[in-house]
Amino acid sequence: MDAYLAVFLTAGLHAYAEVFGVAAAVTFVATPLVRRFVIAAGVIDQPSDRRVHPKPTPTMGGLAMYLGFLAALGLSRAVPFFHDVNGASPEPLAALVACTLMVGLGAIDDTRGTTAISKLTAQIFIAGVVVLFGVRFAYSWAPWLPGNGIVVLSGDLPVILTIVFVVSVANAVNLVDGLDGLAAGMVAVAASAFFIFMVRSPSSFFGEASQAALLSAITVGICLGFLPWNFFPARIFMGDTGSMLLGMLLAIATISGVGNNPRPPSPGELAAPLALVVVPLLVLAVPILDVVLAIVRRTWRGQGIGHADKEHLHHRLMEIGHGHRQAVLLMYLWSALISGCGLA
Repeated sequence: MDAYLAVFLTAGLHAYAEVFGVAAAVTFVATPLVRRFVIAAGVIDQPSDRRVHPKPTPTMGGLAMYLGFLAALGLSRAVPFFHDVNGASPEPLAALVACTLMVGLGAIDDTRGTTAISKLTAQIFIAGVVVLFGVRFAYSWAPWLPGNGIVVLSGDLPVILTIVFVVSVANAVNLVDGLDGLAAGMVAVAASAFFIFMVRSPSSFFGEASQAALLSAITVGICLGFLPWNFFPARIFMGDTGSMLLGMLLAIATISGVGNNPRPPSPGELAAPLALVVVPLLVLAVPILDVVLAIVRRTWRGQGIGHADKEHLHHRLMEIGHGHRQAVLLMYLWSALISGCGLA
């Protein structure tokens, strides 16, 4: 074990650091270039009574994050440590295709706008593409069942569960993107916790690369590379282009890490897959709850579900006296505490 651990601490962590560094550096350098491009193209988010930014701000910064993702994923193919996982796993190609489609959908929404139904339909289609690549949940956990509660999925259940999960995570991240730097920071926290958990798994200690850890490292990199330009006062927003990209990366990393293994865990292994699911879900618990409350609130008032308002959690934090930056930092702290509990 000591020999394998030494190999991981040298080759493994160095390899993850390389893809993280490239993702962060490319995103950081590309963001001002993308900013110039979107300003020239007139892709500007205008202030309104439903938004908190006081001046017109360019959006679609997710394009820079996408470039960072492409560069880091491309680098991983040249790093020997990732050779096996890139050669034998469907996740890299699935992530490339699905993220490209999500970025395209986000770009359309940022530039032309889309209806809620058309966006949801496109997201379901893209999630279906992920399933076609073989990336899907193979088992789930039902705590009310006897034994360890592990259920091997069969029939259409893996497809349905995977599509629902991918679409839910993508929209949860999209909802978080309500204040400067909020989505990038919270996703960075979630992906960092996910990465730490994956590299602590037994397979990592035996020198094996993890596709879930690779995607998590890339996600943290593009978030931190974008954050200096997006933190209050933001010089550019990520837009749906970026939020749906981040949601897709988190979703594929989760499926890769927990549910894509055709062998369900034994009772002694139960804590590992549960933590992999619980960590990202707990970090996104507030935006998920927020969207449920928004649906109830708007339905009660006879408004459309897609009707925008300023009654989300981040808006309420500012209403009770917290400044923009303070509200974001409080959300970061909450995410870190919950993620820490998931790792404990």
